[in-house]
Amino acid sequence: MWAEVLARFEKKAPASVMTRVILEQAVPAEWVDQVFEEHRQRQYPRELLFSTIVELMSLVSLGLRPSLHAAARQMEDLPVSLAALYDKVNRTEPALLRALVTGSAERLAPTIKELGHSAILPGWQLRVVDGNHLPSSEKRLGALRRERGAARPGFSVVVYDPDLDQVVDLQPCEDAYASERVSVLPLLEKACAGQLWMADRLYCTLPVMEACEDTGASFIIREQSKHPRLLKESDWQMPVAVAAGSVREQIIEVKGGRQWRRVELNLQNPTESGDTTLLFWSNLPDSISAEQIADLYRRRWSIEGMFQRLEAVLDSEIETLGTPKAALLGFVSAVLAYNVLAVLKRSVEQAHRETLPDDWEASIFHLTVQVRSGYEGMQIALPEYLSIPIPAEGLTQYLLALARNIQPKTVVKSKRGPKVPKPKEWLEGKAANAHVSTDRVLKAAKIKRP
Repeated sequence: MWAEVLARFEKKAPASVMTRVILEQAVPAEWVDQVFEEHRQRQYPRELLFSTIVELMSLVSLGLRPSLHAAARQMEDLPVSLAALYDKVNRTEPALLRALVTGSAERLAPTIKELGHSAILPGWQLRVVDGNHLPSSEKRLGALRRERGAARPGFSVVVYDPDLDQVVDLQPCEDAYASERVSVLPLLEKACAGQLWMADRLYCTLPVMEACEDTGASFIIREQSKHPRLLKESDWQMPVAVAAGSVREQIIEVKGGRQWRRVELNLQNPTESGDTTLLFWSNLPDSISAEQIADLYRRRWSIEGMFQRLEAVLDSEIETLGTPKAALLGFVSAVLAYNVLAVLKRSVEQAHRETLPDDWEASIFHLTVQVRSGYEGMQIALPEYLSIPIPAEGLTQYLLALARNIQPKTVVKSKRGPKVPKPKEWLEGKAANAHVSTDRVLKAAKIKRP
């Protein structure tokens, strides 16, 4: 009987089945509880397992439940009270969150490699680093109710692999005023030769670049105005024309006798902030040209797109979770869900690659809509304790077979047109805060003037 029910969902709601299978691969309950035992410090499991918390938060991140409170109330076999659940969530340790992200990414890596992916820089593993600050939360905590300012629950420094479209590491920090430059150092301890780390000008400091180079890894970091003091500068080489403008480079020496490359990109069109010249520091070998370094830094913006999808598609910013540990758990749950959806997206693209144009791309938003529409019914029709059997061909082939049941036109990514330039003029506060009636403005625009 269960085989017939599963076959119907595989045909009518393949995205939901794929999501459940990938979740079981990325964060199985037994593995989550094992990670908890290995990395816990003061917490302990008694009646409530940590895998249950991860399951509830995953439902919230995927949009299947509006809040943790709603997810807990609809769980029939929750072994503890709601107060005990929130106590557990509010004490989640940051080291445990990092172990969940790195471990789940390692578990999904073999499947992604079997599905196939292209390398932006062949022979190198790209790592894009940036910080994500959580927005202000509701002031439900007693200590915050008399505070006039916004309550910031913390931030995370995220390591993103643009080739795999996966968050591979993360350093959560409870103090929203802590330094990102210090928080990134524990992440650099896992860097190794053959990796290229890219970061914005905030991380252009000697401790960050030295820590990266000492591990054998390479870096491309944009220069900030107050960059480390230069001891020596060589003459600039002849500029080379590129599509965006021109590129030239020189050799610089900093404290400690380290010699790095300094690449200057002169833009034909200024950036949104008005910059016409961008400078990058790098320790890449000479086999990587200055033009490649300037082009590679453009890939750093891929992490900004990932953050935008986390916020728009997944519930990564839960305002009701005011305790820093709980808010960071909510963000990490969204990151885990994003990694799962990225594998789902890659499976759909690979399954239809032969019949569609090369630039065809699936939309994570539309895939998430399909997941939400069928996941609830699948949870009701198929018992939660019933694992979906994987055929002998393996997980990758099973995902591709299910992805072929998804109609490409229903999940294709909509191409956005060019942005309409908007004049940026200074306005008085009274005019900026004024409001108008849309109906009256539209009617006035239709009046024909002589």
